[in-house]
This record gives sequence, C-alpha cells and structure tokens, in this order.
Amino acid sequence: MKLVWKLLRQHISLGQLMGFFFANLFGMVIILLSVQFYKDVKPLFDGGDSFMKKDFLIVSKKVNALGGILRKDNTFTNKEIDELQQQPFVGNLGMFTPSQFKVYAGMGMKDTGLRMSTDMFFESVPDEYVDTNLDKWKFTETDSIIPIIIPRNYLNLYNFGFAQSRNLPQLSEGLMGLIQMDIYLSGNGQSKKFKGYIAGFSNRLNTILVPQSFMDWANESMSSGKTTSPSRLIVETTNPADASIASYFQEKGYEVEDGKLDAGKTTYFLRLIVGIVIGVGAFISILSFYILILSIYLLLQKNTTKLENLLLMGYTPQQVALPYQTLTTLLNILILFLSIVFVVIIRRFYLNELTLIFPQMEIGGIYIIYIIGILLFLAVSLFNILLIRKKIIAIWIRK
Repeated sequence: MKLVWKLLRQHISLGQLMGFFFANLFGMVIILLSVQFYKDVKPLFDGGDSFMKKDFLIVSKKVNALGGILRKDNTFTNKEIDELQQQPFVGNLGMFTPSQFKVYAGMGMKDTGLRMSTDMFFESVPDEYVDTNLDKWKFTETDSIIPIIIPRNYLNLYNFGFAQSRNLPQLSEGLMGLIQMDIYLSGNGQSKKFKGYIAGFSNRLNTILVPQSFMDWANESMSSGKTTSPSRLIVETTNPADASIASYFQEKGYEVEDGKLDAGKTTYFLRLIVGIVIGVGAFISILSFYILILSIYLLLQKNTTKLENLLLMGYTPQQVALPYQTLTTLLNILILFLSIVFVVIIRRFYLNELTLIFPQMEIGGIYIIYIIGILLFLAVSLFNILLIRKKIIAIWIRK
C-alpha cells in the first residue's frame, strides 16, 4: 500500500488539491457562519422586543373639535373591523380592551422617599401583540399581583423631565423592578386591592398594559356589564410599503400612531435586503460544493492512466481508492477545524458591533456550529469516499 501511495502522490496536482481545499473551506465557513449568525440575531427578529419581527400599526379614528364637543363616538363598529380585516394588506388584527372600572395607583421606592399616587387606566391586547418577554406575563383569579407593561418613553419622560426638575434619582429599567405599586380597583359596587410590578417596557404600545386574562376577569366582575367597542386597533401588515394602506386610511379617516407607517416601510426594505443577502450566500455555498466535486473529478481524471495500470497489476479498486479517500478525509478534518476557528473570529467581530446597537441582546453559545460542522464533515467525507470509489470502479470496469 505504501508503494501505491508513493506512486499516486507523485501525480497529484498541488493546484487541484488546493482548489479542492479552498472550495470546501469556503463552503464550510459560509454555511457555519450563516447558521451561527442566524442563531445569534434570531432573537432580534422574533423575540418579544424585536425590531423586525412584524410590522404593526396602531389605528384609531381622528378626533376633531366638533366631535369632542358633541361627544361623538370614535370607536370601531364590528362592520368597520370586519372590513379592515378583509383588506389585502392586513395579516392579523387585534383590539385594545379598555378597563371599564376605576383604577387608582400609589407607587414608591424603598429608602428614597419617592412616593406618588394618581388615577390611571389600564388597557390590554392579545398576548401575541405584546413586544416584551412574556415569561412573567400571566394572571389568574387567585393572584394578588398584576404584571404591568409601560411605554419605554414614560421612563424617559420621568428621567429627563420630572426627575431632573424635582431633584429625584433617575431610574434604569432594572431599578424599576424595585418600584412598589399598590393598585386599587373599584366599580359595580366592588373594590379590590392588588400589588403591581413593572414586567417590561414597550416600544410599540403607547399605553399601560395588563394581561388580557386580567382585563377579561376584571371587566366581567367590576363593570356594569355594558360592553364597549374598541377605540384603537393593532394591525399586522403583510407589506407596509403597500401604497393602498395610506390611501385606505385616508379615505376612512383613520390615523396611525407615531409615524409607524414610514417606519414599517423601512423595516420591510431592510428585511428584503437581508433576504437577498441570505439568498446570495446560499447560492455561493452551493457553487462551492460544485467546485469541490469538480476538483475531485479532475484529480482522478488526470491520473486515469496510472490508476488503470495499478488495476491491471492486480490491485483492487478499494486499494487504489484508499489513498485518495484518506487524503480527502484528512483535508476535511483540517477544513472543519479551520472553519470553526474562522467563524469564531468573525462572530466575535460582528457581536461587538451588534451589542453596541442592541445592548439588551442576549449572546448564546456556539454549540450549533460544532453540531452542523461535524454533520457536514461526515456528509462531505462520505460523499467524497463514494465519489472516488465510483470513479475507480468505472475505470476498473472499462479496463
């Protein structure tokens, strides 16, 4: 076998071997990096506090001076909701549920002397529209604590407006968990007391949110029983760049809060660009594996005469194929090691950039690239072994 290896080694083209090596390395790095990058940024796309998960519009009716004086109803009727739901640009549609009872809250922080109390209100939306972590977003009738989500800009108003004018301490999102809230609810001849805590901050919903389960229970037990139509809707759009959205809302006299229509267009085009980049990466990966197959084929094709001579001398196809199979397997092991090293280095670079943009980003492990890398190594090595064996047998039959 050593003689066979020495003979075949003299006729191996270094250029073709390097082409095989770099094509396989390039394809492996692209695949592993794509998988790891997707895993790292996936929470930014579909997590609770995602910036690109979906495009939502908060829709309400315009309020004018005459309507306010005449107490004109600005709620949505069932017919209007059904008509909006049937529009082609609407994916899903949810409704804001307002509290039909009085809410009074007292809040403060230990050891700071900070104590405030005020009348307030609650609203709720279905859980799938809440843009914060939902692990603690639960309520049952036996609970005495209400999780509450407030808009992030409320905290900014306190820190940069109220706190500075009153010489009060500024609060981070983490410190808000120390806020003690006493919630008093009254209505329909009943009154109840709860504890409240800040469960998260919303960038999407400009209201004081409580779980839908709590709102349904509280409205049923402490309201007069009269149902109210929603005054605001939350609409998930399939394509925020659709020009028919603005024209439809203008025709119906609907308003969209906070310029979300323009932001949605930006998000849509960003997602489109990301999709194009991923598609190009997948195409390059497929092309690199094609180059890999071609490199092996050319390597064997160049040495066809030598291989035929060895077979005529009595060597079996397996004996002739073994040096090539061993060589490609060793190269694949080296490629796997270098691919993981390159991915780790590149990942460290892009994570530094992403954490500057998204400080709340949670960094996971890299176990996925080990799993995918080993599976690719086994698949590519097996494919190389079978391809070499098939080529050698074809030469053996032809001789």
